[in-house]
Amino acid sequence: MKSHELTIQGMSCGHCVSHVKQALDTIDGLEVEDVQIGKARVWFDDEKVVKPLIAEKINEAGYKLVSVQ
Repeated sequence: MKSHELTIQGMSCGHCVSHVKQALDTIDGLEVEDVQIGKARVWFDDEKVVKPLIAEKINEAGYKLVSVQ
């Protein structure tokens, strides 16, 4: 597994942080290390977790995934 930093648009408060964490927790094979306003640090295997799925879950929570590094 590899560490990745997600840049997320539309977050402005602790409630947003909670929503994003809950959304990321639903992805099998992805472990959430930390979520802060505008970003998250997660661990996942690039061969098992596809980035469009991460974007979809964040979008469903009401936010926009800007980048995955």
